[in-house]
Amino acid sequence: MQHLAKIFSGTGSQYLTEKISQQFGHPSSGKISIQRFSDGEIQPVFNESIRGDMVFLVQSTCAPAENLLELMLMIDAARRASAYKVVAVIPYYGYARQDRKDRPRVAIGSKLIANMLVSAGADRIITMDLHAPQIQGFFDIPVDHLDSSAIFIPYIEQLKMENLTFAAPDVGSANRVREIASYFNSEMVICDKHRKRANEIASMVVIGDVTGKDIVLIDDLVDTGGTLAKSAGLLKEKGAKSVRALCTHPVLSGNAYKNIENSVLEELVVCDTIPLKHTSPKIKVLSVAELFAVAIRNAHENRSITGLFIHSQLRGK
Repeated sequence: MQHLAKIFSGTGSQYLTEKISQQFGHPSSGKISIQRFSDGEIQPVFNESIRGDMVFLVQSTCAPAENLLELMLMIDAARRASAYKVVAVIPYYGYARQDRKDRPRVAIGSKLIANMLVSAGADRIITMDLHAPQIQGFFDIPVDHLDSSAIFIPYIEQLKMENLTFAAPDVGSANRVREIASYFNSEMVICDKHRKRANEIASMVVIGDVTGKDIVLIDDLVDTGGTLAKSAGLLKEKGAKSVRALCTHPVLSGNAYKNIENSVLEELVVCDTIPLKHTSPKIKVLSVAELFAVAIRNAHENRSITGLFIHSQLRGK
C-alpha cells in the first residue's frame, strides 16, 4: 500500500515550504492552522485528514525557542491524527552549536533538542549542514543530513575563476572545506581564530598562501558576520585577489548586515533555509527547495538519497 505524502509548514518556513511543495509536484502545501491564545500559547490544527498518510512537517528553528515548540506540537498533533509516519524537515537545526561540553557546567543543547523531537513522535529527521555532523548520532531515529555542496558547487563552477582557492574561516570548518576543495582539485587555507567569548574574536591568523588567489570562504552558517568580515579583511591583507563567502544558513543577527556590507567581501552567498530579515546588495540567495523536494520524494518512496551528496559526485569525476 502506497501512503500519500503530505507536506505542511510551520510559521517559520512558509516561504520555503511552498517552493518545496511545488518542486515536489503539489500546487501548495497542506492545510494547517497555527492558532495562538492571547497569552502566546500555540495550538496547531490540521485542517484536512492525514490518517494513514506520510506527513512531512517543514520548520526551521530560527528564533529557535518558539519555532521549535511549534514543530513539536505539530508532530504531536500529527501522531494523534493517526498519521502513518511523521517526518520533521528542519532545513536549519538550531542549538547545533551546543554539541559538547566545551567548558564546565553547560548544557549540550543539540542532544536535548534531539531527545525532545524523538519524544514528540518524529519518525525521521531531514536536515541540512548541521554545525557538527556527529549530531546525527544524538538521534535514535534515522537522520537524512543533506549537504549544501550540491547547491554551491554548480554556483562556483559558473564563476569560472582561474586562481580558485578555498578557505575555512576556522579550524572546525576544515573538513567541510577540504571536500569541496578536493572536488575542484584546488588548494585550501585556514583562518585560525581564537575567541575570548561567543561572537567575539580575540585574534586570527591565516595558515597558507593566498597571494593573487580568488578566495572562496565556506561555512555552515553566518551569525553576526564578524568572523567572515575579519577573515576576508585578513585574506586581502595577505594578498588575495578577491574574497567571497558561501554560507548555508543566514542567521544574520546583531550587526550582521552592517558587518557584511562594510567588509571587503565581493559577495555573501547563502541558502533560503532561513528567511532574510533585510535585503543587501552583497547578499545572494540560492534555494534549497529542489534538494529538499528530492529528499522528501526519496524518503516517501523508500529510495536512496546517496546521489545528493558530494562524495557521490567525487566518485564520478
